[in-house]
Amino acid sequence: MSDLPDLSDAWLVVIDPQRIFADSGSEWGSPMFDAALGPIKSLRSGFGADRTIVTRWLPGTDRDGSWGPYFERWSFADKPDTDPLFDLVSPANGWSSRGTVDVSTFGKWGPGLTRLTGEAPTLVLAGAATDCCVISTALPAADAGATVVVAADACAGSSEDNHAAALQVMGLYAPQIEVVSSAEVLAAR
Repeated sequence: MSDLPDLSDAWLVVIDPQRIFADSGSEWGSPMFDAALGPIKSLRSGFGADRTIVTRWLPGTDRDGSWGPYFERWSFADKPDTDPLFDLVSPANGWSSRGTVDVSTFGKWGPGLTRLTGEAPTLVLAGAATDCCVISTALPAADAGATVVVAADACAGSSEDNHAAALQVMGLYAPQIEVVSSAEVLAAR
């Protein structure tokens, strides 16, 4: 086991448990999503609704800079925020007593989270996709002074290889970012 920080006041951040990442028919559907759902549910039970934050990625309206070509490449995701593609998967409904933090960036670290967690919290990250939204949240959060724990088995990558590569990169940031299993997180609570 890694040297985990004190997790007694940690926040569980479940990143983007949405249909767009869970549905195998979606161009962004993770083949790992169903396997990650069990560990995510266990973490949620261990943290409770008051210490869990659920995020959602929404496309927003910005098409300046790199977002223009991005949405040209991924036009299937260029839909209104109200499209069912962006709904939470049914198990995630009610996971947080705080509603959802909705942002149009891959990284979820920012005012929406810090308003709930404070500027230098301890975060346990889970969700989708390891190689996009999870890593894009972990790195800036750690850089800003948050302590980050990534529950590897509670994350779903776009592929097994991309998942492993993202975990390896995040692991390079120890002790600011620790990559462990959900069982290790729960044992440290």
